Amino acid sequence: MKILVLNCGSSSLKFQLINMDTNERMAKGNFERIGGMKTTLKLNINGNKEELLHIARDYDEAISFVLEVLQKPEYNLISSLDEIGAVGHRIVHGGEMFSESVVINDEVIREIEKCIDLAPLHNPAGVAGIRAAKNALPNVPMVAVFDTAFHQTMPAKAYVYQIPYRYYTSYKIRKYGFHGTSHRYVDQRVAELIGENKENLKVINCHLGQGASICAIDGGKSIDTSMGLTPLAGIPMATRCGDIDPAIIPYIMKRDNLGPEDIEEILNKQSGAWGVSGVSLDYKDIEDGYNMGDQRSILTLESQAYKIAQYIGQYVISLGGLDVLTFAGGVGENGIETRERICKYLEPFGVKLDLEANKTRGKEKCISTDDSKAKIYIIPTNEELIIAKDTYELVTK
Repeated sequence: MKILVLNCGSSSLKFQLINMDTNERMAKGNFERIGGMKTTLKLNINGNKEELLHIARDYDEAISFVLEVLQKPEYNLISSLDEIGAVGHRIVHGGEMFSESVVINDEVIREIEKCIDLAPLHNPAGVAGIRAAKNALPNVPMVAVFDTAFHQTMPAKAYVYQIPYRYYTSYKIRKYGFHGTSHRYVDQRVAELIGENKENLKVINCHLGQGASICAIDGGKSIDTSMGLTPLAGIPMATRCGDIDPAIIPYIMKRDNLGPEDIEEILNKQSGAWGVSGVSLDYKDIEDGYNMGDQRSILTLESQAYKIAQYIGQYVISLGGLDVLTFAGGVGENGIETRERICKYLEPFGVKLDLEANKTRGKEKCISTDDSKAKIYIIPTNEELIIAKDTYELVTK
């Protein structure tokens, strides 16, 4: 069976076509600037990359064009739409309603729409993508896979905020967590590599990229994670502030005469590595600044490593120990210096990085020393494969 995986952003559409007989990715692409006048589809088919210009005013037009491209004879992917057995949709927020992936029907769409207040930038795009895919492929079964679902195993002591309880009962304000499909994939994959049942492992996964989160996984279940009600919480990220003193928000608003939208823009898009370094939101540029002695670049990366290590330390306590520390995401998989800075703080726990093995980018590898009390692994994440597998399992039941 061939499964189409769709990930709809506020103005973008990422997709992969996966052959479930071999778990092989046949094609992937990214449709950018949907709704604009210069829409570009970036394609990668068997390692061959190209860009196609095509105006897509909405998700209906974007998905229709993707399906048209996938059928082109020169790509040898599918000869007709009948070869697409199912569609898997990445949905950012499932609230408390969804603790696992589900086959999409009208009721599921309504429940996803109820979570729009919790994810106003992402869930509307997810729903639009579902409707567009249903219009283009009306007889093909579809599955929703939620970023938040993996974290629904967190105990109440981990997800409840110490604010008046009525805000939880009335507005469902609590920690939800994100990057769930990535954390889940890494946990499963590292267990396979070690040759151990995941139910027997205590794992801390560091998904580090433009967005970043840490997850404590006990026996295959998330027991805590760094992101919260929204993806703004937790460790500092490329443009997001992460955890800060909440009183900073009204203080800045009063001093600079800002409204809610202004402060949201600052904390989500002008903070983190970009806000502190003043150099770039690209970690490669900041790493260059670090190596050239730029003090704000040094402060940015040292502060982030310190705060990531603090979260890891917290989660060692939450888990009651640690068997495996994993690094995933663009920075986690490729950031040699980032991993080294973080792991220096973990030596009192007996967690030791092999500096030579750590000189690795983007490949699965054990990078801990033989005498380390916990193994350290690089695990390139594969969220799309998790989405495809969930989709396959649900539609073939």
